[in-house]
Amino acid sequence: MEREAIIEIDKLARRFGDLVAVREVSLRVYRGEIFGVLGPNGAGKSTLIRMLCGILDPSGGSARVVGHDVASEPEQVKQRIGYMTQRFSLYEDLSVEENLAFYGGIYDLPGDRRRARIEAVLDQGGLREHRKQIAGTLSGGWKQRVALACATIHEPPLLFLDEPTAGVDPVSRRQFWDQIHQVASRGTTVLVTTHYMDEAERCHRLAFIFRGELLTSGTPEEVVAARGLSVIEIEAEDPSAAASALRAHPNVDSVEHYGHRMRIATRGHADPQRLCREILAAAGVSVTHLAPDRASVEDAFVSMVREDEARRSQHPREAA
Repeated sequence: MEREAIIEIDKLARRFGDLVAVREVSLRVYRGEIFGVLGPNGAGKSTLIRMLCGILDPSGGSARVVGHDVASEPEQVKQRIGYMTQRFSLYEDLSVEENLAFYGGIYDLPGDRRRARIEAVLDQGGLREHRKQIAGTLSGGWKQRVALACATIHEPPLLFLDEPTAGVDPVSRRQFWDQIHQVASRGTTVLVTTHYMDEAERCHRLAFIFRGELLTSGTPEEVVAARGLSVIEIEAEDPSAAASALRAHPNVDSVEHYGHRMRIATRGHADPQRLCREILAAAGVSVTHLAPDRASVEDAFVSMVREDEARRSQHPREAA
């Protein structure tokens, strides 16, 4: 059975003068999934999401969101989605309950349903004990919960989360991702942008954006497998000499230090353990520990970014 696309993007682009913020991105997001758009700050993620929300007009291409064209029907799009930014757009001088009532009014919820939805999101977000608390006095993690409750009070079929965990402590980040999965389990499709690569592992599918371009998309497992990386960790008697020798080899993709150990990512079909032993033996460096490790989404993203940067440095005119 063919999956239903709730977001359909075809060569979507946005320019600000000479700056190309989003460059002909094409994607499909299917109903019921948590879809991550990942990339560093300034990659074009927020510009993309603002176009999909009907806030910013595209410069080229097209997109349909929950059945509506974002360029010609932006108001219909806005009524069918939830939208939460990293700034937590709350009224800080209102209580939690008053914020929820206000957002329920924005989405034209009738009185009885609005009251029922306020009670429901208070329970879902663990906010009942804070309902009378002034929003401005809440910690960052609790403000985040209130903002999510406001964004979902009208039970939208699609929820946009733009860098929702930026600046939030690790415990609150984990709790928030549990909430995202709870929202998805209740039938809402979620599109989330982030620059935290570990969060990609929590998405059903994801897309990598860099310099406004789509580098790749797929499940986390597909993205990692397509990059063809093998990862091992080692300890060596002379870490600096070991790192220099490994980085000089064309089949070594990256060398990263983690305390006394190093993570080595290799590409190609050579056995990574044998390859590293051969490189370090030739350099006269003794290995004291060597073990396989799992290639991560972050490994794949860093590898693609470095390859893209190398291509741009070799062919600057093509990159422009």
